[in-house]
Amino acid sequence: MKYFKAFWAGFFATLIFHQGLFLILNKTGLVPFPAYNLTPTAPFGVPNVISLSFFGGIWGILLWTFIAKDRGRIFWIKSLIFGALAPTLVAILIVLPIKGIPVSLPKFLVGLVLNGFWGVGTSLLMRIKLPNKRLEHQL
Repeated sequence: MKYFKAFWAGFFATLIFHQGLFLILNKTGLVPFPAYNLTPTAPFGVPNVISLSFFGGIWGILLWTFIAKDRGRIFWIKSLIFGALAPTLVAILIVLPIKGIPVSLPKFLVGLVLNGFWGVGTSLLMRIKLPNKRLEHQL
């Protein structure tokens, strides 16, 4: 099933692309927080990066429903735009206020860059063909 693959593409794109770029931004001093945050999250105590990756998987399914029929340049443009805007707007308008975290223009801009990179990474992972045709058909 493609949605299963989309979930895992979004999950791993979070670990590889989103957090990889976050690590670069942290090491260059552009963001003050470390990547791959292992701090436990409420209510289950799951490491923050795993929780973030899980939601990256959910967003991966949503992204795939938005771009599945697209081809060529439009596929990549929509991946970038959806990735940049959808998760960032939800984070800025809903998640951060619920958590009591102040919203700022720099957070919004960093979110656009990180999540846009995640969107393209998720789509790239969706394009990878699995070696077993039977397995590919099942996903």
